[in-house]
Amino acid sequence: MTKWDRPERFRRGRAITAFGAALAITLAPMQPAFAFQQEQTPVYRDAARPVADRVEDLLSRMTLEEKVGQMQGLWENKGDVQTPEGDFSPERASAAFPHGLGQISRPSDMRGVDPTTNGAAGVTEGAVNRDGRQTVEYINAAQRWALEETRLGIPLIFHEESLHGYTARGATSFPQSIALASTWDPELITQVFNVASREMRARGVHLTLAPVVDVARDPRWGRIEETYGEDPHLVSEIGLAAIRGYQGDTLPLAEDRVFVTLKHMTGHGEPENGINVGPAQISERVLREVFFPPFERAVRELPVRSIMASYNEIDGLPSHANRWLLHDVLREEWGYDGLIVSDYFAIREMVTRHQMFADIQDATVRAMDAGIDIELPDGEGFVHLPELVAEGRISEAQIDDAVRRILTMKFEAGLFENPYADPDTADALTATPDAIALARQVAGRAITLLKNDDQTLPLRADGLGRLAVLGTHAVDTPIGGYSDIPRHVVSVLEGLEAEAESGGFEVVYSEGVRLTESREWAADEVNLVDPAVNARLIEEAVAVARQSDVIVMVLGENEQLSREAWAENHLGDRADLQLVGQQMDLARAIFALNKPTIVLLLNGRPLAVGELVEQADALIQGWYLGQETGNAVADVLFGRVNPGGKLPVTIPRSVGQLPVFYNHKPTARRGYLFDETSPLFPFGYGLSYTSFQMSAPRLTNPTIRVGEAAQVQVDVTNTGPVAGDEVVQIYVRDDHASITRPVLELKAFERVTLQPGETRTVTLDLSPEALSLWNLDMERVVEPGTFTIHAGPNSVDLQSATLTVR
Repeated sequence: MTKWDRPERFRRGRAITAFGAALAITLAPMQPAFAFQQEQTPVYRDAARPVADRVEDLLSRMTLEEKVGQMQGLWENKGDVQTPEGDFSPERASAAFPHGLGQISRPSDMRGVDPTTNGAAGVTEGAVNRDGRQTVEYINAAQRWALEETRLGIPLIFHEESLHGYTARGATSFPQSIALASTWDPELITQVFNVASREMRARGVHLTLAPVVDVARDPRWGRIEETYGEDPHLVSEIGLAAIRGYQGDTLPLAEDRVFVTLKHMTGHGEPENGINVGPAQISERVLREVFFPPFERAVRELPVRSIMASYNEIDGLPSHANRWLLHDVLREEWGYDGLIVSDYFAIREMVTRHQMFADIQDATVRAMDAGIDIELPDGEGFVHLPELVAEGRISEAQIDDAVRRILTMKFEAGLFENPYADPDTADALTATPDAIALARQVAGRAITLLKNDDQTLPLRADGLGRLAVLGTHAVDTPIGGYSDIPRHVVSVLEGLEAEAESGGFEVVYSEGVRLTESREWAADEVNLVDPAVNARLIEEAVAVARQSDVIVMVLGENEQLSREAWAENHLGDRADLQLVGQQMDLARAIFALNKPTIVLLLNGRPLAVGELVEQADALIQGWYLGQETGNAVADVLFGRVNPGGKLPVTIPRSVGQLPVFYNHKPTARRGYLFDETSPLFPFGYGLSYTSFQMSAPRLTNPTIRVGEAAQVQVDVTNTGPVAGDEVVQIYVRDDHASITRPVLELKAFERVTLQPGETRTVTLDLSPEALSLWNLDMERVVEPGTFTIHAGPNSVDLQSATLTVR
């Protein structure tokens, strides 16, 4: 046996543009005169000096109160630094934060201005957040205060949400995370977050609270839409691609990039009862095999500078109080040297929700000891740090360590040289034609075809006559949580009407069923529409459909039905996975007409839709597809885009099957009385308008030594009439081991595009890590023995070969 070796750490670099240098010279006279009377250019102001030297010089000049100021954010009380109209007020900021401030959260929102807005990162009816110019003007004013009105002139970090595009007014909205994962296309995901980072940095934002690299193993959980699915390898690959898109592979940060914050460390994706923030009943072994890998790979492979702890507890310890998790594993084992930030209000919640501490001071001490560097969104607990130092409960050395990491990020972002954004270009760099085209392309590649009887799809415009489009989602397009309002969302009806105009057929629409009285993500109360109202709408929809040749029914969820549950009065998790409201009543009435019927699902979580599978002629899983929903759906329905998406999660037959993830242990699927253990659709599943033939996997060397890599080759042929995409998926099974192993584990994949008749040999590597396990001593090792190497288009239809490790 050989232990897994840690890869070499990253080297830090330093770079400064001529523009940045000129700006640094311009800014120098703006500093308070009294700050630098004894020296002309302090080391921390010298861009030619190494970052570490600048950090130590600045740290040595700071008072305890100034250090603590850097460890706090501002959002809930943003009104303290604003005028009643929402403009940044230097006078109020100096009164509220005389020793400076570290971060300001969500500068694009109107927190502190309109109480109905609540500053939530979601579509709030009637709320109008700042546009690009207004955001830049706000940020520049705050930055000018930090540089000119605080003693040492330490610039601010501004952070925002950008789960599937920058969560700001007018920014490009891409498909939701679970849909992005359905592309199985890391290179495309990098392009998506390149656009998001460009739009954020254009408005003066330096840090995003994304990506979410939680592995999600319970579809009842309302936040599953924010994740990249149930498999640690897929989540890792898509997560790494997102990080590269946001901030690149190296530091310092480029002028059009933003730092990421990986979240949430960890176990967040399998809460007890599927309820957000519930305890994660997860062993250390499962943590290391399933939930740690996306975080560990990111930390080891890329220069990550910010990680957010999770709300949940593991083995009796909330993550914000778990030193083993945040220090022993994250820092000592993995060598992480970036920031660890609290989730919003999480330190408070160790008092109020976990009921672990008597007061915020006790919770703060424990959070500091665990390794939290910054409290978000505000310094509710960390404001007490000076008194806790005076009492001897926290050392100033602990604070110095945190502030070093904070200052390092600010220097690596180039904020001391280039702190401002340009209000004249912010809107021009947002939702550009290339960004909109990319949003359409990604949505098309995310769409997953689950059923297509008798080649119902693609539709042909010639001879179509009349196309009925049914369902409220066909007009009122859900785009998912952590969204603002894009400049324009193309509805399914718009997309199909445009198709009809060029194709010479007629489109007719009927609402069919309304789901909730509001789609407001941030609203606490969720009310279903009166069934009597829906009964009338269903009658109208049947009348419309009866006079049509083909029916497209758009069903699913909206932003209220699958969302983050952040309080007892703001829920988003569900106890069942059926379609909500009277949607199945509509579907049954339409199926009774015996007309060709296509069902499109726009939803955030996997839904148990067995009856739809039985009755529909074609079934499409769309998830939330972003602002280009309608165009992408039209592209797929009419064959301009051949669907090639694959499921990043298993879809169960019923909630009673949960947990239903594919990489289960051998004893987990013995059987049920009167029901099946097989899922409705397996992980990795997705059809195409063409057909493919995939060979059994070939090993270039069927016998290797411990510590060596293996190479797998698979031939894929497009045996159908049109070009299309297939995803070659490689799974590993350790046949016999010192501990029980999953029946399958995804270890490699590649999406390929093939022309009709084309054959391609796909070569994929299996690293020693892909063959490793955590042994009885909790050491990562590769054990000698045989491994079954599976290849196929999903996690069920597989062929195999045997690899021997000596």
